[in-house]
Amino acid sequence: MNFRRTAIAPLHADTLRTLGARDGWLVETPDVLRVGFGRLVERVQLASGLRSPTNAMSALQRHELLGDDGPPGSGVVAFATLPFDRNAPGELQIPQFCVTQTRSGEAWVSSLEGSNEWRELVESVVAPTQETQSLRSLTYQPTPEEYAHNVALAVEILRRKEIDKVVLARAVMGSVPDPIDPAAIAQRLRLREPICTLYSLPTADGRRFVGASPELLVRRKGDEIQCNPLAGTIALPPNVAPDDYQTWLLGSTKNLHEHAVVVDEIVRVLATIYDDINADAEPSIVTLRTVAHLGTWVSAHCHAPNAPDALDVLRLLHPTSAVGGIPRESAYELICRLEQRDRGHFAGPLGWIDAKGDGEWWIGLRGVLLSGREFEAWAGAGIVSESDPIAEREETKNKLAVVLSTVLVDLV
Repeated sequence: MNFRRTAIAPLHADTLRTLGARDGWLVETPDVLRVGFGRLVERVQLASGLRSPTNAMSALQRHELLGDDGPPGSGVVAFATLPFDRNAPGELQIPQFCVTQTRSGEAWVSSLEGSNEWRELVESVVAPTQETQSLRSLTYQPTPEEYAHNVALAVEILRRKEIDKVVLARAVMGSVPDPIDPAAIAQRLRLREPICTLYSLPTADGRRFVGASPELLVRRKGDEIQCNPLAGTIALPPNVAPDDYQTWLLGSTKNLHEHAVVVDEIVRVLATIYDDINADAEPSIVTLRTVAHLGTWVSAHCHAPNAPDALDVLRLLHPTSAVGGIPRESAYELICRLEQRDRGHFAGPLGWIDAKGDGEWWIGLRGVLLSGREFEAWAGAGIVSESDPIAEREETKNKLAVVLSTVLVDLV
């Protein structure tokens, strides 16, 4: 099948966001709005997850791209939200239409050859009007008390030097009176977290994963990549200048150690394939609406003739110790033992890849899984030997509150 890329006049961003968030595929950075819509053209199965190489690139390259020139990610594009478990099956999804629009006002539409109804689909969008709702039910798993207990167990293991770091998460499941409109959530998140990457993607089990991720796992363009790992967190009280809290975070031994573990791991793993690896000498502060993180930019260049594609890099990196732990396998075993529930798409990679192997992938954080009136959300905290169980529990509480406030009026 052929696709045709056409340069177009920019479209209304709110309309595109609504279209992708509600019925299609949405990945929106502060600089680029990328929306897939229309029917699903092809599912590219990743039968072994990210455990082993796949035929994904050959499947994408079977589709010839005609028409105008454009930047990476504006031609034949596959979107995905993949499970946290790197061994679990996943799939890439190629939509009938894809609009790529930059903040500077350039835009392109990629259409399956012979499909001309993309403009009618855009014009038929109804703006979201749904407000947040009150709760009908809410269940924590594990409970806040059990989570703190799990952190205490993990700290004892860390102090015995069996593992260096583990990220423990907890889930909340609930329901509200009316079916939840993912487009309404996306619009609220765009206003609340403007520096994050907004996403709304269908999952293989028929749900929709909507959120705003602050953490870039990898951006691949040709033979160069960028990563922006985040680790080390402090809550920011409302209506208070964040300066003192940010200064404390930059001087926190526990948080600096937690962050350095993640950065060192990424540099070490990338060095097996990439040359000219550069990482910021000191972490910087990434400030969101209610929390601040330590962040470091890492870049790398590959001199080999065939640079790894974006999925190859995911296979190397995921899960980083920002969401898993070190050593990877031992930390994963502890996560499975203590968390009691499969994370599913929480903390898994999400984003897009094109037929040239370029792509952008974020970690599936600060999101909510939707199915009609029901929702599921997760939050985690990095545990090291200096961690305090109560402080880590409160960190996850603050993160969950941010996610749930996009859906609910009443928070518990």
